Amino acid sequence: MSDRYTWGILHTLLKLAAMGAHKRTAKISTEYLARKLAMSQQTASRHLIKLDQKGWINRTMTHEGTLINITSTGVEALNELYSSLRVLIESTYPPSITLEGCVLTGLGEGAYYTSRDQYRKQFIEKLGFDPYPGTLNLKLLTDYDIKTRNELKVYPAIKIEGFISENRSFGDGLCYPAIIENKIKGALITAIRSHYDASILEIIAPVCLRKKLHLKNDQKVKVEVLLLP
Repeated sequence: MSDRYTWGILHTLLKLAAMGAHKRTAKISTEYLARKLAMSQQTASRHLIKLDQKGWINRTMTHEGTLINITSTGVEALNELYSSLRVLIESTYPPSITLEGCVLTGLGEGAYYTSRDQYRKQFIEKLGFDPYPGTLNLKLLTDYDIKTRNELKVYPAIKIEGFISENRSFGDGLCYPAIIENKIKGALITAIRSHYDASILEIIAPVCLRKKLHLKNDQKVKVEVLLLP
Protein backbone atom coordinates (compact mmCIF):
# COMPACT_ATOMS: atom_id res chain seq x y z
CA MET A 1 0.00 0.00 0.00
CA SER A 2 1.34 3.42 -0.93
CA ASP A 3 2.10 6.05 1.71
CA ARG A 4 -0.55 8.26 0.12
CA TYR A 5 -3.21 5.58 0.51
CA THR A 6 -2.12 4.82 4.07
CA TRP A 7 -2.55 8.50 4.99
CA GLY A 8 -5.96 8.39 3.35
CA ILE A 9 -7.26 5.57 5.49
CA LEU A 10 -5.63 7.09 8.60
CA HIS A 11 -7.63 10.24 7.87
CA THR A 12 -10.77 8.11 7.64
CA LEU A 13 -9.86 6.39 10.92
CA LEU A 14 -9.43 9.81 12.57
CA LYS A 15 -12.84 10.89 11.28
CA LEU A 16 -14.43 7.71 12.67
CA ALA A 17 -12.80 8.44 16.03
CA ALA A 18 -14.20 11.98 15.88
CA MET A 19 -17.63 10.36 15.52
CA GLY A 20 -17.01 8.39 18.69
CA ALA A 21 -16.24 5.02 17.12
CA HIS A 22 -13.18 4.55 19.34
CA LYS A 23 -15.37 4.72 22.48
CA ARG A 24 -18.52 2.89 21.33
CA THR A 25 -20.16 1.28 18.32
CA ALA A 26 -21.31 4.06 16.00
CA LYS A 27 -23.92 3.81 13.26
CA ILE A 28 -22.42 5.53 10.22
CA SER A 29 -23.57 5.35 6.62
CA THR A 30 -20.94 5.50 3.87
CA GLU A 31 -22.88 8.41 2.34
CA TYR A 32 -22.62 10.42 5.56
CA LEU A 33 -18.96 9.48 6.03
CA ALA A 34 -18.17 10.49 2.45
CA ARG A 35 -19.66 13.95 3.03
CA LYS A 36 -17.60 14.34 6.21
CA LEU A 37 -14.43 13.37 4.35
CA ALA A 38 -15.24 15.40 1.22
CA MET A 39 -14.78 12.35 -1.01
CA SER A 40 -16.94 10.06 -3.12
CA GLN A 41 -19.08 7.39 -1.48
CA GLN A 42 -17.14 4.74 -3.41
CA THR A 43 -13.82 6.00 -2.02
CA ALA A 44 -15.19 6.12 1.53
CA SER A 45 -16.43 2.54 1.11
CA ARG A 46 -12.99 1.41 -0.10
CA HIS A 47 -11.37 3.04 2.93
CA LEU A 48 -13.71 1.19 5.28
CA ILE A 49 -12.91 -2.09 3.53
CA LYS A 50 -9.16 -1.43 3.91
CA LEU A 51 -9.58 -0.49 7.58
CA ASP A 52 -11.53 -3.70 8.13
CA GLN A 53 -8.88 -5.77 6.34
CA LYS A 54 -6.14 -4.24 8.48
CA GLY A 55 -8.10 -5.12 11.61
CA TRP A 56 -8.43 -1.48 12.63
CA ILE A 57 -12.26 -1.51 12.67
CA ASN A 58 -15.13 -3.95 13.02
CA ARG A 59 -18.10 -3.47 10.69
CA THR A 60 -21.62 -4.84 10.85
CA MET A 61 -23.95 -4.08 7.95
CA THR A 62 -27.60 -3.24 8.77
CA HIS A 63 -30.53 -1.81 6.80
CA GLU A 64 -30.18 1.49 8.65
CA GLY A 65 -26.45 1.88 8.21
CA THR A 66 -23.10 0.37 9.06
CA LEU A 67 -22.24 -0.28 12.70
CA ILE A 68 -18.57 0.54 13.21
CA ASN A 69 -16.24 0.39 16.17
CA ILE A 70 -12.49 0.97 16.16
CA THR A 71 -10.59 -2.06 17.45
CA SER A 72 -7.76 -1.98 19.96
CA THR A 73 -5.37 -2.31 17.00
CA GLY A 74 -6.96 0.73 15.40
CA VAL A 75 -6.68 2.70 18.64
CA GLU A 76 -3.01 1.71 18.79
CA ALA A 77 -2.52 3.09 15.25
CA LEU A 78 -4.12 6.37 16.35
CA ASN A 79 -1.87 6.52 19.41
CA GLU A 80 1.21 5.96 17.23
CA LEU A 81 0.12 8.79 14.96
CA TYR A 82 -0.48 11.01 17.99
CA SER A 83 2.95 10.21 19.42
CA SER A 84 4.67 10.93 16.08
CA LEU A 85 2.90 14.27 15.71
CA ARG A 86 3.68 15.19 19.31
CA VAL A 87 7.39 14.52 18.80
CA LEU A 88 7.41 16.62 15.63
CA ILE A 89 5.59 19.53 17.23
CA GLU A 90 7.34 19.54 20.61
CA SER A 91 10.87 18.66 19.48
CA THR A 92 13.50 21.37 19.85
CA TYR A 93 15.00 20.39 16.49
CA PRO A 94 13.46 19.25 13.21
CA PRO A 95 13.77 15.49 12.63
CA SER A 96 15.93 15.97 9.55
CA ILE A 97 17.16 18.35 6.90
CA THR A 98 17.79 17.53 3.25
CA LEU A 99 20.81 18.76 1.31
CA GLU A 100 21.54 18.38 -2.39
CA GLY A 101 24.92 18.52 -4.04
CA CYS A 102 26.82 17.38 -7.10
CA VAL A 103 29.36 14.58 -7.02
CA LEU A 104 32.96 15.67 -7.38
CA THR A 105 36.35 14.02 -7.09
CA GLY A 106 37.95 14.68 -3.71
CA LEU A 107 41.55 15.04 -2.65
CA GLY A 108 41.87 11.33 -1.90
CA GLU A 109 42.39 11.80 1.83
CA GLY A 110 39.08 10.26 2.92
CA ALA A 111 40.29 6.69 2.55
CA TYR A 112 43.35 7.39 4.69
CA TYR A 113 41.45 8.91 7.59
CA THR A 114 38.37 6.67 7.60
CA SER A 115 40.58 3.56 7.59
CA ARG A 116 42.46 4.55 10.78
CA ASP A 117 41.59 1.89 13.36
CA GLN A 118 40.99 4.45 16.12
CA TYR A 119 38.41 6.20 13.95
CA ARG A 120 36.90 2.99 12.54
CA LYS A 121 36.22 1.56 15.99
CA GLN A 122 34.32 4.71 16.93
CA PHE A 123 32.36 4.70 13.65
CA ILE A 124 31.30 1.10 14.28
CA GLU A 125 30.39 1.77 17.92
CA LYS A 126 28.69 5.15 17.50
CA LEU A 127 27.24 4.94 13.98
CA GLY A 128 26.58 1.22 13.77
CA PHE A 129 28.58 0.50 10.62
CA ASP A 130 32.14 -0.03 9.39
CA PRO A 131 32.72 2.64 6.75
CA TYR A 132 33.98 1.91 3.28
CA PRO A 133 37.49 3.44 3.03
CA GLY A 134 36.85 6.84 1.52
CA THR A 135 34.20 9.52 1.35
CA LEU A 136 31.65 10.58 -1.23
CA ASN A 137 32.20 14.29 -1.83
CA LEU A 138 29.32 16.54 -2.85
CA LYS A 139 29.46 20.18 -3.87
CA LEU A 140 26.53 22.25 -2.61
CA LEU A 141 25.41 24.59 -5.38
CA THR A 142 22.73 26.83 -3.90
CA ASP A 143 22.89 29.47 -1.19
CA TYR A 144 20.00 27.70 0.51
CA ASP A 145 21.90 24.41 0.80
CA ILE A 146 25.08 26.13 2.03
CA LYS A 147 23.11 28.13 4.61
CA THR A 148 21.30 24.97 5.76
CA ARG A 149 24.61 23.11 5.96
CA ASN A 150 26.04 25.86 8.19
CA GLU A 151 22.99 25.62 10.46
CA LEU A 152 24.02 22.07 11.34
CA LYS A 153 26.56 23.57 13.75
CA VAL A 154 23.81 24.39 16.24
CA TYR A 155 22.40 20.84 16.23
CA PRO A 156 23.70 17.98 18.41
CA ALA A 157 26.18 15.70 16.70
CA ILE A 158 27.98 12.42 17.35
CA LYS A 159 31.53 13.23 18.35
CA ILE A 160 34.42 11.17 17.03
CA GLU A 161 37.39 11.60 19.35
CA GLY A 162 40.81 12.47 17.98
CA PHE A 163 43.99 10.64 18.94
CA ILE A 164 47.77 10.69 18.62
CA SER A 165 49.51 8.04 16.52
CA GLU A 166 52.56 7.70 14.32
CA ASN A 167 54.04 10.83 15.93
CA ARG A 168 51.16 12.98 14.71
CA SER A 169 47.77 14.07 15.98
CA PHE A 170 44.44 13.17 14.40
CA GLY A 171 41.67 15.66 15.11
CA ASP A 172 38.15 15.35 16.46
CA GLY A 173 35.23 14.91 14.12
CA LEU A 174 31.47 15.37 14.16
CA CYS A 175 29.02 13.00 12.53
CA TYR A 176 25.35 13.24 11.62
CA PRO A 177 23.48 10.07 10.61
CA ALA A 178 22.19 10.38 7.06
CA ILE A 179 20.29 8.60 4.34
CA ILE A 180 21.72 8.94 0.85
CA GLU A 181 19.26 9.07 -2.07
CA ASN A 182 16.61 7.60 0.25
CA LYS A 183 18.36 4.24 -0.09
CA ILE A 184 21.57 3.86 1.91
CA LYS A 185 22.25 4.69 5.54
CA GLY A 186 25.49 6.52 6.17
CA ALA A 187 26.70 9.69 7.83
CA LEU A 188 27.78 13.23 7.07
CA ILE A 189 31.19 13.74 8.63
CA THR A 190 32.95 17.01 9.34
CA ALA A 191 36.14 18.39 10.82
CA ILE A 192 38.36 15.31 10.62
CA ARG A 193 41.35 17.01 9.03
CA SER A 194 39.09 18.45 6.37
CA HIS A 195 40.52 20.87 3.85
CA TYR A 196 37.09 21.67 2.50
CA ASP A 197 34.82 24.62 3.21
CA ALA A 198 31.12 24.41 4.14
CA SER A 199 30.08 24.02 0.51
CA ILE A 200 31.54 20.49 0.39
CA LEU A 201 29.86 17.51 2.04
CA GLU A 202 31.85 14.42 2.98
CA ILE A 203 29.67 11.33 3.27
CA ILE A 204 30.66 7.92 4.63
CA ALA A 205 28.71 4.68 4.34
CA PRO A 206 29.29 0.93 4.75
CA VAL A 207 29.50 0.60 0.94
CA CYS A 208 31.17 2.45 -1.92
CA LEU A 209 28.44 4.95 -2.70
CA ARG A 210 29.75 5.74 -6.17
CA LYS A 211 29.49 2.10 -7.22
CA LYS A 212 26.35 1.22 -5.30
CA LEU A 213 24.38 4.18 -6.65
CA HIS A 214 26.16 4.28 -10.04
CA LEU A 215 27.23 7.87 -9.49
CA LYS A 216 29.30 10.01 -11.82
CA ASN A 217 30.87 13.43 -11.38
CA ASP A 218 28.40 16.34 -11.52
CA GLN A 219 25.45 14.03 -10.80
CA LYS A 220 23.06 15.46 -8.20
CA VAL A 221 22.58 13.53 -4.97
CA LYS A 222 20.15 14.16 -2.12
CA VAL A 223 21.26 13.53 1.46
CA GLU A 224 18.75 13.47 4.30
CA VAL A 225 20.64 14.39 7.46
CA LEU A 226 18.97 12.92 10.55
CA LEU A 227 19.14 15.22 13.56
CA LEU A 228 19.57 13.91 17.07
CA PRO A 229 16.84 14.66 19.66
